[in-house]
Amino acid sequence: MRVLVVEDARALADVLAEGLRDQGMAVDLAYDGLAAAAKLDVNSYDVVVLDRDLPGIHGDTLCQMITERDDRAMVLMLTAAGSPGDRVSGLTLGADDYLAKPFHFPELVLRVRSLARRRPSARPRTLRAAGIELDPVRRTATRDGRHLDLSVKEFALLEALLRATPAFLSAEDLLEQVWDEHADPFTNTVTVTIGRLRRKLGDPPIITTTPGVGYRIT
Repeated sequence: MRVLVVEDARALADVLAEGLRDQGMAVDLAYDGLAAAAKLDVNSYDVVVLDRDLPGIHGDTLCQMITERDDRAMVLMLTAAGSPGDRVSGLTLGADDYLAKPFHFPELVLRVRSLARRRPSARPRTLRAAGIELDPVRRTATRDGRHLDLSVKEFALLEALLRATPAFLSAEDLLEQVWDEHADPFTNTVTVTIGRLRRKLGDPPIITTTPGVGYRIT
């Protein structure tokens, strides 16, 4: 799952991004509306966590821009304006959910995941291939009925490969989908995580590598 957090309070934005990454999400950050619009032009997101009162481009305008796209992200408005009237006006602009500050972080996580499931282009909940069953909502994965004890990144990597099956994903694709925009493209993070995932999946091997092309599940 890829999320864009748009929040001009940098300390809060950084905390939100770090917390969502700990939940296995790939998170990009924008501290104003202009930066958010630029990221939305080049990346596809499942959910945008959007502060309403933003510099550059106001959150209301940005929300309308998002909802006019063909492949639109789901929008969770996150703002200090939490009266019933504010909520109604935010939803009228096209927001899919509205959460007032202050809030409990576990509730934010649940709402983000719920929005991702509701996204029109979302895939079926349970992913299956090569004896693997993975449920992104319950955060469970099995192979031939055997529970897989995966780290957050291993789980997200397996999910990305399953969603792409039978196509290949390059290391760059995986960095973008599983990590975020700040991941070093020259790091061996993908190779190391793939190695750990292969060991946990066991035999016979099901993740194949084609040099110069990428990885896929066979």
